[in-house]
Amino acid sequence: MTDLSSLLPLAREVVEHATAAGLMVATAESCTGGLVAGTLTEIAGSSAVVDCGFVTYSNAAKTDLLGVPAELIDRVGAVSEEVAKAMVAGALERSEADLAVAITGIAGPGGGTADKPVGLVHFAALGRGGATHHFCHVYKGLDRSGVRLAAVGQALAMLRALID
Repeated sequence: MTDLSSLLPLAREVVEHATAAGLMVATAESCTGGLVAGTLTEIAGSSAVVDCGFVTYSNAAKTDLLGVPAELIDRVGAVSEEVAKAMVAGALERSEADLAVAITGIAGPGGGTADKPVGLVHFAALGRGGATHHFCHVYKGLDRSGVRLAAVGQALAMLRALID
């Protein structure tokens, strides 16, 4: 099991600041498998903030649950800026949330290519009526759990930044 304890202070900040601002959050997660939503819901009072979480590990789930066009996935791949942005837009469209974050990546140890190495993760964050923020990073030298934890931390930081 992945130890989320190091991420709880940031999750607490997200919950406290979103609560104070009256904002609800949705997550759209692939390689993190629901860990962002899970980390947020470790915090007491998170029910005032967390609307829902979409775990869309398969391409079909990204299409069915978030409305990501299958053609887009076929053209650019599931691990891409375009798909991360489509995921976050779908999460907002299909929820009551004010803010959303999306994550798609290759946690490893397999699945990487020369163009898309293990550790590559794309993030997108969006608030209703705002611009979509994208971030991409290759987490080198980390095992699967390390990539996933680092991705959760980045996603929480992006949510925290959106609240401000």
